Amino acid sequence: MLSSLEAFSPVFCRALPWALALSLAAGCTMPAASPAMATVTKAAPAAPPAPSNAAPSEADAVTPLLAYADRLRSLPGPELAQEITRLGNAASAGDQLRLALTLSQTRQLPDLVRAQELLQRALANNSEEARPLHALARLLAARFAEQRRAEEQLDRQNQQLRDLQRRLEQTQDKLDALKEIERSLSNRPAAAPASSPRGRTRPPSP
Repeated sequence: MLSSLEAFSPVFCRALPWALALSLAAGCTMPAASPAMATVTKAAPAAPPAPSNAAPSEADAVTPLLAYADRLRSLPGPELAQEITRLGNAASAGDQLRLALTLSQTRQLPDLVRAQELLQRALANNSEEARPLHALARLLAARFAEQRRAEEQLDRQNQQLRDLQRRLEQTQDKLDALKEIERSLSNRPAAAPASSPRGRTRPPSP
């Protein structure tokens, strides 16, 4: 009597090639990727370019003004006056800061007061053009306030010096007048001495 293994062997040997073929066919056919997996593996899109009409950055707005301030330092008085006339009323925030910088170079107290007013106008302007200039405007406002205090102190000292000079001139005029009176008294001729009654001689008696 054949054992169970010997009875099963012919059947197993005939079925083995078909099993291997089915296994290979199943291994070559991979399931399609799901939409979720495709979304994960897809590369992220590039960031869109910045619009061409974007507001200027603080560095882009301040750098030309710093170069302008450096150029003003070498301008003589007549050219500073021409630049003040050219800027006129300075409607934009940039021109307001330029005119304020130019006025500060004249070293005149009224011009410095006007420069401070222009800075306040620029700080009150909240447009896209003006906002990048606010930090520079605040810095200039603090500097101009210190300069104004120094100019006012210098003006007071100059006024005190003029008052002292005027008093010295008045004192000198008085001294000159006293010297003139003294000279006139010293140049006056001396009066002849009057004869004493006791010194008179009696006429001879007849």
